[in-house]
Amino acid sequence: MRYDVKDMKLAPKGKLRIEWAGQSMPVLKLIRKRFSKQKPLKGIRISACLHVTTETANLMDVLKCGGADVRLCASNPLSTQDDVASSLVRDFGIPIFAIKGEDNKTYYSHIRSALDIKPHVTMDDGADLVSMLHKNVSTCQRVNVLEVIGGTEETTTGVIRLRSMAKQGVLRYPIISVNDAQTKHLFDNRYGTGQSTIDGVLRATNKLLAGCRFVVCGYGWCGRGIAMRARGMGANVIVCEASPVRALEAIMDGYGVMSTLEAARIGEVFVTATGDINVLDRRHFLRMKDGAIVANSGHFNVELSIPDLKKLSSGKRVVRDSVEEYRLKNGKKIFLLGEGRLINLAAAEGHPASVMDMSFANQSLSVEFMVRKGKQLDNKVYPVPEAIDREIARLKLISMGVKIDTLSKEQHKYLESWEMGT
Repeated sequence: MRYDVKDMKLAPKGKLRIEWAGQSMPVLKLIRKRFSKQKPLKGIRISACLHVTTETANLMDVLKCGGADVRLCASNPLSTQDDVASSLVRDFGIPIFAIKGEDNKTYYSHIRSALDIKPHVTMDDGADLVSMLHKNVSTCQRVNVLEVIGGTEETTTGVIRLRSMAKQGVLRYPIISVNDAQTKHLFDNRYGTGQSTIDGVLRATNKLLAGCRFVVCGYGWCGRGIAMRARGMGANVIVCEASPVRALEAIMDGYGVMSTLEAARIGEVFVTATGDINVLDRRHFLRMKDGAIVANSGHFNVELSIPDLKKLSSGKRVVRDSVEEYRLKNGKKIFLLGEGRLINLAAAEGHPASVMDMSFANQSLSVEFMVRKGKQLDNKVYPVPEAIDREIARLKLISMGVKIDTLSKEQHKYLESWEMGT
C-alpha cells in the first residue's frame, strides 16, 4: 500500500485519539453499523481531500465499512494531525497522503496521489481536488472524469467555487453541497468554528480576551459563531461586514459594527471569516496598534494579505508556536497566527467531534445518495436531500436523549390547508 505520512511511530497515539473522538459521534456510529451490514458503497472508489483529523478518521472508517476503497489527502497544509494520518494507514488500512506543514509542491502532489485511485466519487473541503481534476487533466491522465459519478463538498468556500464552475458550464459531474445542510452549517459553522477558532487563538497566544477589542470580519454562520464565543469570553466584539443585511443583523445582535478601516485603528485581535481575498491588507496593517494580533478562520490563507505584510516589514521571527512577529518599518509589531491559515486547525484541533458527527453523517449519507442517484443528475451543485437532513437531526436528538413532539393528523392538515383559516 502506497502512502506518505510523517512518522508511522505516531500511530498508537493516533489510534487512541480516533477512538476518543468516535465516542462523541453517535450518529456516525449508527451509520457505520448499517453500512457494515448493507455495504452500499461496495466497489466504489473515493478520493477524499479533507482535513486529516480524528473526526475525519471516523468518517473514513465508515466509508470503508460501507465497502468503499478510499484514499485521503489533506485539504490544508497545516491541518493534518500526523498521529491520526499514521493510524489510518496502520490500523485502518487506508492510504493517506498528508504531512503537517507540507509545502505547496507536496500538497498538490498529495492531491494527485489521492486521485490516482481513479475515483467514482470525490469528497472535498475547499474544492482543490475537484479543481485539479478539472483544470489539470494532463496531471491526472489516469482519471477519466466521465467515470466520476459525483462528489460532495464540505465548505462555504468550496461551494462558491463549484457553483461558479457550474454557472460557467465547466463542472463535469454533480456535487452535493454538504455545507448547505441545516445540520451542517447551523451547527458546524456556528458552534464548531466559533469554539475552535477561539481555542486556536488562545492556544497560540494565551491572551486574555476579557475586555479586549476583538474584531470579526464577516458575519456569516462562521462569523456569527466566532463573535458569539468571543463575547462569551468577555471580549468587546466589533463586526465588519460588506452585506448591509448581515451588518444590520450584527447590530441587532448587540455588536458594534464598522468598516474594517475604522476597526483597524482600535482592534487588538482580528479574525477573518469571509471566504474572500485581501480582507485585511496594507491599509489596515498600517493603521493597526502596536502588538495587534491577526488570524484567519476562512478556508484559504488569502484573507490576510501576507504579501503586503511582508513588504511593510523589516523582518520577522517566530516567537511562539503558531505565532510570527512581523516588525513593521514604522516601528510597530503585528503578530500573525498560523501563517494566515485556518487558526482552529493550525494551532488547535479543529471542531469538536460532537458537532462533526452531524457534518460527516451528511457526508456519508450524501455519498450513498450520489452512488444511487448521481447518474440521473445534471452537472450542478445540489443541496443535501431534506430527508437526509431531517434524519440526521432526528438521530442526533435520540443520541442526546431528547424527545420532541409529533404533529397530529389534524395539525398536519391545518398547516397544509388554506381553507381552514382561524
